[in-house]
Amino acid sequence: MMENAMFCYQCQETAGCKGCTRSGVCGKKPDVAAMQDLLVYVTKGLSALAEALRQEGKEVPAEAARRVSLNLFTTITNANFDRAAIEARIRETLALRDRLLPQLGDASALPAAARWDGSGDWLAKAAAVGVLATADEDVRSLRELITYGLKGLAAYTRHANVLLHEDPETDAFLQRALAATLDDSLSGADLTALALETGRYGVQAMALLDKANTETYGSPEITRVSIGVRSNPAILISGHDLRDLEMLLEQTQGTGVDVYTHSEMLPAHYYPAFRKYPHFAGNYGNAWWKQTTEFEAFNGPILMTTNCIVPPRDSYRDRLYTTGAAGYPGCAYIPEGPDGRKDFSALIEHARRCPAPTEIESGEIVGGFAHAQVLALADKVIDAVKRGAIRKFVVMAGCDGRAPGRSYYTEFAKALPPDTVILTAGCAKYRYNKLGLGDIGGIPRVLDAGQCNDSYSLAVIALKLKEAFGLADINDLPIVYNIAWYEQKAVIVLLALLSLGVKNIRLGPTLPAFLSPNVAKVLVETFGIGGITSVEEDLKALLG
Repeated sequence: MMENAMFCYQCQETAGCKGCTRSGVCGKKPDVAAMQDLLVYVTKGLSALAEALRQEGKEVPAEAARRVSLNLFTTITNANFDRAAIEARIRETLALRDRLLPQLGDASALPAAARWDGSGDWLAKAAAVGVLATADEDVRSLRELITYGLKGLAAYTRHANVLLHEDPETDAFLQRALAATLDDSLSGADLTALALETGRYGVQAMALLDKANTETYGSPEITRVSIGVRSNPAILISGHDLRDLEMLLEQTQGTGVDVYTHSEMLPAHYYPAFRKYPHFAGNYGNAWWKQTTEFEAFNGPILMTTNCIVPPRDSYRDRLYTTGAAGYPGCAYIPEGPDGRKDFSALIEHARRCPAPTEIESGEIVGGFAHAQVLALADKVIDAVKRGAIRKFVVMAGCDGRAPGRSYYTEFAKALPPDTVILTAGCAKYRYNKLGLGDIGGIPRVLDAGQCNDSYSLAVIALKLKEAFGLADINDLPIVYNIAWYEQKAVIVLLALLSLGVKNIRLGPTLPAFLSPNVAKVLVETFGIGGITSVEEDLKALLG
């Protein structure tokens, strides 16, 4: 365990599909990886204390839930590379735990993670409590599957929380499940059941976020989004946090500074509330992994609201700002005030000193096909299926990434026959949303529901179609699944689909390294999960 400089295998790009042991493929250094491991450890300790308090009938403050969500979000791939910021969150978590600890009547059963006092060498402690601290490969695999699912779950609850929507039941589950990963008495069957329960709460969390977004900003509508540029100086906003975008748009009104979205922020254009801002100019660029060249060409400041940071080049490092769970050493951080507000004046002044963005493409793309919009077209969709005009819906949601093999998804989309429709959400869409695949009787062949959390819309659409066709099993629908994954929000989406009973999902470009052979075997035998092969073979298998 001590031979590796680090060990991390939570994302799809992990070295050799086994684990990053010297430095993260994402750019994470060993000391940062260690502090992330330690942050997860103390967060599990806080969760164990919260669960013990509940067992005694004591109240757990909402502050604990918010802390757990923020900490887990901080450790998602490509979110935070700032060791000092992570260490500060460890200290804050220990302080909160110490305030709650005296309220517990009997602390004798608390695990070590809930009792560690923060003393000693933190790097040595992190090495002792990291992923490899669980010796049994299958138990480790299940614990990490649950933990990574909970990281995705935490991201979605965090987004809902900033819009003043909370679900104490989901918060309590998150803490209970985190605490359970410390429990050596749980069997493989217990942990497998907990993984599926994590998926059920994933559905609940995505429903909460959907409600928060739509009640705050309106239901997404079919929208044409410009991908060209204007002549004004501008700010580029990336990530997933719609509240950050709202505050930025409010503060840039009348300043002469435009705002563009990037990557997973593209779906913000589909919400009616944001279209009232004339300086909300369009979307710039593509998926997260192209940012090193696209951020350079943008010329103005960039605000990273969540994960998907690629270590910046020197040419634009001084223009990269972070906020929320995100962070990068040497880049300015925008904190949240006591009232939840953020002051973006530094970005606005910075933008005014910069030239307008360099155009990298032109035209428009269409999106906004979340569940309310698709269900409004339900009669048209159902009629097209019954007439045979639509043979299959192909769910191609999830994440994009740098691996050359991901060109498979573009080629797969191109090779789909003209009587198929792609349902997508997440940044995976950038592999095919600009291909111009046409439509079927006015129904676009690429229906973009939005961000990765909007995979909930795809589940709602499937369940409504199941009801409309009078089917007993969701797997009898003319829907097949060929999903790309990269990080932990994709893990909760996968677990959510499994909890709904969806089977025969193709997952790529590789199966997760954190699935041991035995755990992978269970998923294959129980749910029919499989990896991708070639475009030709997978088309034949999925479409018949």
